[in-house]
Amino acid sequence: MSVVPPNRSSTGWPRGVNQFGNKYISQPAKPLTLERTINLYPLTNYTFGTKEPLYEKDSSVAARFQRMREEFEKIGMRRTVEGVLIVHEHRLPHVLLLQLGTTFFKLPGGELNPGEDEVEGLKRLMTEILGRQDGVKQDWVIDDCIGNWWRPNFEPPQYPYIPAHITKPKEHKKLFLVQLQEKALFAVPKNYKLVAAPLFELYDNAPGYGPIISSLPQLLSRDSKVFLIMMGLNVGFNSTSNSTSVGSEKIAPAVVLGLCCLVGLPSNIAVIIIIAREWNRNLSFILKL
Repeated sequence: MSVVPPNRSSTGWPRGVNQFGNKYISQPAKPLTLERTINLYPLTNYTFGTKEPLYEKDSSVAARFQRMREEFEKIGMRRTVEGVLIVHEHRLPHVLLLQLGTTFFKLPGGELNPGEDEVEGLKRLMTEILGRQDGVKQDWVIDDCIGNWWRPNFEPPQYPYIPAHITKPKEHKKLFLVQLQEKALFAVPKNYKLVAAPLFELYDNAPGYGPIISSLPQLLSRDSKVFLIMMGLNVGFNSTSNSTSVGSEKIAPAVVLGLCCLVGLPSNIAVIIIIAREWNRNLSFILKL
């Protein structure tokens, strides 16, 4: 004998009680966008120079948390922003990271001043860290926020959520996607190296890069998003022979698709190539998730 459960208009515990009421529920004013695009350019398009060393404010981890504790008493939670810069090398997406020593990697960014706007603050920090020194103004194009991390205590652990028992997190870190220009000059502090790490190297590699950087492949492949990658390749579509030409060679679209699927990204990503050469348009590789 089957029993049909009664209709429930609310969820939560205890049953039949909506613990949030309608406080956080609102009708969307308009449909949310399901697509986003970023342009990726070859790593060889960018020139890297050097400038004077840029040292951390704190001499040790203990000193950092002590300063955080003192500032928390005065101005409250620390706000941090970091930029995610993406290029491609060997047709694979790479993230630009600052390397200090042999084992420490971080995204360019830092602490915001009290009351400082997040986007303007990130532009300031990007200029301080990677900005050129020849007097030419660097134009940083900040896209939207792709990640949020919180530090619940004056300790190293950070989480992509606020733990339930925490009412006053000590730090809030936001990750912003930065759209690079087709060509640019970066000045790297002498005590750092600017390295390009492929997504397959970062994926699930918290021991090597930490939990935040190792989560970037997932953040960059969010559900129902489309990333448009301008590969900067001399590639065209030959409608008569049903093949794609790369340089002076021609290969079938199925072969191109098979090769591009071997990019080392998480297995849940489907790579679809759309070749549009009509009216001399550039080839676009579209990664559809």
